[in-house]
Amino acid sequence: MPEKSVPHRRTATGGVSALAERVLELLASGQASTRTELAGLLGAAPSTISLTVGQLVAHGLVAEEGTRSSNGGRPQKVLRLGGSDGFAVAAELGGRHAHVGVVLPGGGLTDVSTVPFPTADGPESALPGLAETLESLADRHGRHLLRGVGLSLPGPVDVVSGVVTLPSRMPGWNRFPVRSWLEDHFGVPGAIENDANCMAVGEHTVQPPERRQSIMVKTGTAIGAGVIADGRLYRGGSGAAGEITHVRVEAAHDIPCSCGNTGCLETVASGAALVRILRERGLDVDSTEDVVRLATDADPEATRAVRQAGRYLGMVLAANVNFFNPDAVYLGGILSTLEPFVAAVRSQLYEGCHPLVTEHLAIERASLGADAGLVGAGQFALQRALAHALHAATGVHA
Repeated sequence: MPEKSVPHRRTATGGVSALAERVLELLASGQASTRTELAGLLGAAPSTISLTVGQLVAHGLVAEEGTRSSNGGRPQKVLRLGGSDGFAVAAELGGRHAHVGVVLPGGGLTDVSTVPFPTADGPESALPGLAETLESLADRHGRHLLRGVGLSLPGPVDVVSGVVTLPSRMPGWNRFPVRSWLEDHFGVPGAIENDANCMAVGEHTVQPPERRQSIMVKTGTAIGAGVIADGRLYRGGSGAAGEITHVRVEAAHDIPCSCGNTGCLETVASGAALVRILRERGLDVDSTEDVVRLATDADPEATRAVRQAGRYLGMVLAANVNFFNPDAVYLGGILSTLEPFVAAVRSQLYEGCHPLVTEHLAIERASLGADAGLVGAGQFALQRALAHALHAATGVHA
């Protein structure tokens, strides 16, 4: 989920524990709705959870709404966010289009559409038009209920400063203050995050709570991965966790990569690589969508190339799966719509991983499909809004 874990500690102001951030996170994502579920997911004593929830109820950040029967025990009070009739507007940015929608607490999604977005024109030219679209969504649902705005970006993101850093496919965006721009324009908390991380968080909100460790792989024009560890997004020491696209693979030889190195996975397994490979074989392709269209129509060259790309991705993933031992590997992005690609990844994982690692491993397409990143971006925005609300109510930084 959005922030790294923090120790369970009491704060000086109002006695509100830092555990409150995690409680709000789990209620917002829909992964928990009772004190018992919170205690189980957080590994905390029921008395500690009850104290924290009581403090949040007192501050109006959490409300009790009816009861739910439990197995053999007393009915449990159902918890929800206080004022949970709010929402976030979110967008997932691509090269030429943006996927936009309204995200509700708990991961609900509505008003989804795709609009033109000229990423290559730079942020100062591209963002105002997108903002108008998001403003219209907010107005439609009640502008006074807008809690936050989130963007999923196809490049590395520094979440502390709210900027994109060294994006290879976003000319003019490097170090641009995207989050500040959003907050100045909309007047609510803004959140920006890498697209694979957004997909990982979005998919995690709708998966069974026992799946605490997972890897989400976005397979589109480029390749990215988001890692969920112990139920939360893992960013790594410098925020670059999941950068599997630039792992060197023998089959790539010395093919130049967008990162400036040679022989990266991206040069043989991404949508951009497939476009190049199929062009070299004489096929008329200009985009990853063209590759998908040909493979869907069972073109033999396209199918062979897609299957091989899946094998290369599976080889790199196998090393990560052996090391991390996740509960699930989710495949998202446009290439994941192709069965030959998914089958090749799955086959390579079973071949390259230890049997103990794959014994209970789920390897499947993202259940949210193309909406996973949008849900994640909205969840990040709602979490940032909750952190602001927690600070405003208690004086404690989440």
